[in-house]
Amino acid sequence: MLGPLLPYRPPAPPRQANDAMASTSPATALIPFIIQREGEEAAPDNLIIARTAPGGSRLHYRDEDLRDRDARGVLYARVGRNEPNEQGMPTGKPLWKFMHPHRQMMTMQALRCQVCAHPAKTRAGFIFLAGPHDEDPNQAEILTNQPPVCARHVRIVASLCPHMEKRPMVFLARSAPLYGVSGVLYGRLTSGDLHVVARPDHAVPYGHPDLATFLASQMIRRLSSFRILDLDELMRGLGPGAQTPPSRPDPALP
Repeated sequence: MLGPLLPYRPPAPPRQANDAMASTSPATALIPFIIQREGEEAAPDNLIIARTAPGGSRLHYRDEDLRDRDARGVLYARVGRNEPNEQGMPTGKPLWKFMHPHRQMMTMQALRCQVCAHPAKTRAGFIFLAGPHDEDPNQAEILTNQPPVCARHVRIVASLCPHMEKRPMVFLARSAPLYGVSGVLYGRLTSGDLHVVARPDHAVPYGHPDLATFLASQMIRRLSSFRILDLDELMRGLGPGAQTPPSRPDPALP
């Protein structure tokens, strides 16, 4: 589930979450909130590009509603959502290689735990994970497509994900400002039909003019003020009470 934070090279949507998690037995794995499930299929393609004043263009759905855009107004790829179970969690067989675009966006935007969807902030900051060999400790800035993990689920993620080798690199960030999105840039042919102009291999920052006709699949945050810890250091600092998991997802997250 949790892969390298840098370098960041997202493919076209739907984005792969991490092949490492796919080798974990579904019968024994805790299924994170952000993982896409069987039955959650891509919605019918009814995208159009409309002209805006003065002389601009904007990508949107013919039947668009407020849930289709993030807080900065960027349009997201539509993927269906199964009915939740009695605990309020997504249902269906997990597709371990994929993150659900809307659930990734919701948890990243609200800084919720990617496993349980509860607020991820601890008294020491936000916890982001990477494999033990993924990052240069001297790196000044990190772009991440992975929502944070709450203190209750750090050890669980470290244990379940083979990529972590049970000793993840832990980034404890005091802040993780929004940076941009990954996805696909659309354009319009002379016939009026839409076509893919580009599939950027990097995150497109908020404020970029291309975002007007961009279909996002993931939200990206930037870490620039953080400490790197090992797992034991983190858990000692947070204390034993931080590891008691809640019984239900946070009802504040739609």
